[in-house]
Amino acid sequence: MTSVITLLTDYGLEDGYVAACHGVIAGIAPEARVIDVCHAIPSGDVRRGAAILAQTIPYLPKGVHIGAVDPGTGHARRPVAIVAGGRVFIGPDNGLLSWAVHASGGPEAAYEISNEEYFLRPVSPTFHGRDIYSAVAGRLVKGLKPDDLGPERPIARLVSLAEPMSVVREGAVEGEVVSVDRYGNTQLSITASHLEALGARVGDTLGVWLGRRQLTLPYRETYAAVPPGELVAFADSAGLIAIAVNSGDAAQRLGLPPGAHVRISPSISKS
Repeated sequence: MTSVITLLTDYGLEDGYVAACHGVIAGIAPEARVIDVCHAIPSGDVRRGAAILAQTIPYLPKGVHIGAVDPGTGHARRPVAIVAGGRVFIGPDNGLLSWAVHASGGPEAAYEISNEEYFLRPVSPTFHGRDIYSAVAGRLVKGLKPDDLGPERPIARLVSLAEPMSVVREGAVEGEVVSVDRYGNTQLSITASHLEALGARVGDTLGVWLGRRQLTLPYRETYAAVPPGELVAFADSAGLIAIAVNSGDAAQRLGLPPGAHVRISPSISKS
């Protein structure tokens, strides 16, 4: 196991929660390198956390990856450790880790984290990120084996979030809003490859259906390719189509929350 530990939480940075997690890790494994993935996940937004972790994991070193976004913290559900692609993911068994595990090649083994010998004592029922996840992560990079954490959990019983929907039919591609970032850019489950397969190219105008509303949007390389205040579609750094407003908030303007249905088709070429 490498000495890298990554942290993704909904703790924010206004309080000392993240620092406490760092402190626990440093006390157990001072040699560990800790990478903060994100601490600004909206409170309890498991889907947003899953999307960010899955899209970030290909660029992270192999190591121990903590996910702490759980509106059910303190309930009877046991946290889990999932082994996938030379990594160990630890967190609640609520689907938060599922997309990143899939992106790492799929689960190879899973274990309930129940051996209290490896926890920080006493365990707060509302701060598992500090007392369980951070403590366990530190011990894993020190050489603890995942199967020492507790009994094996059948892979088929792990909670998984439904993969974002995308389907090509009748000359269009249908998908959904995967997430909305802090700028109000709406990331879709539709990829640039989907549009390319339909014959759409950067420089074209796209037909976009948002429920009963129909728009025409320029398809460009970046949001800066249109004047401030204008809507635009572009392929983001994850290869997914995003709808944005240059210097504005597309999600707010269009009323597009995560999960909203979107349909896109090639329209009038402007190239």
